[in-house]
Amino acid sequence: MSMLELRQVSKTYGQGPAEVRALSEVSLTVDAGAMIAVMGPSGSGKSTLLTIAGSLEEPTSGEVLVGGVTLAGMSRNAKARLRRRTIGYVFQDFNLLPGLTAAENVTLPLELDGVPARRARAIGMAALGGLGLADRAARFPDELSGGERQRVAIARAVVGERRLLLADEPSGALDSVTAETVMRLVHAACKNGGMAAVVVTHDAQLASWADRVVFLRDGRATDQTGPAPGPESLLAPGQAQ
Repeated sequence: MSMLELRQVSKTYGQGPAEVRALSEVSLTVDAGAMIAVMGPSGSGKSTLLTIAGSLEEPTSGEVLVGGVTLAGMSRNAKARLRRRTIGYVFQDFNLLPGLTAAENVTLPLELDGVPARRARAIGMAALGGLGLADRAARFPDELSGGERQRVAIARAVVGERRLLLADEPSGALDSVTAETVMRLVHAACKNGGMAAVVVTHDAQLASWADRVVFLRDGRATDQTGPAPGPESLLAPGQAQ
């Protein structure tokens, strides 16, 4: 089943001489259980693709479907419900609520969706533990390092019954070992849990976890290749796996 479909999606900002075409007739299908990496130079439209895929922006033209349901004409409340229940986000700036602890940030979407507080906390703590953050659960965002905040954001994105993960440079604030831990978690969520994932990255090692790599340039999908080489293929000769 396709969890995400972009059909000839274009996005234009501004008018006349100030017009900027961020995306130009991009088509993309992401099935349940698949991880897609999106690569390209700065300004190529990668982040715009994610915000449109996640219903945070509307395309100028084209169609977006999540779980087989078109987003066109969907009410603001319906889109908010879709984002809360179905889509997990990892933003470059984390978007954590400063007045909540790490555990509370992770469990808030579950509680908003009616999961009992005790069960929500157990699910959230398991996600934090999987990312090595169990001992930081009671800390507030300003008490965490950039890498720790990034991992909290990732834990929040994968908890519950989310079916689609949209991640914008999820390893940007992480060291290489922690970045690999994160990608193992996302990979497992796709392969074992049936989640679909779209990961924007400039890191070839991270992209190697994907089933397919989509390249954007000047708002156009210039190439799609897959499956990507396994992470082990990027190791230097003699390097331990």
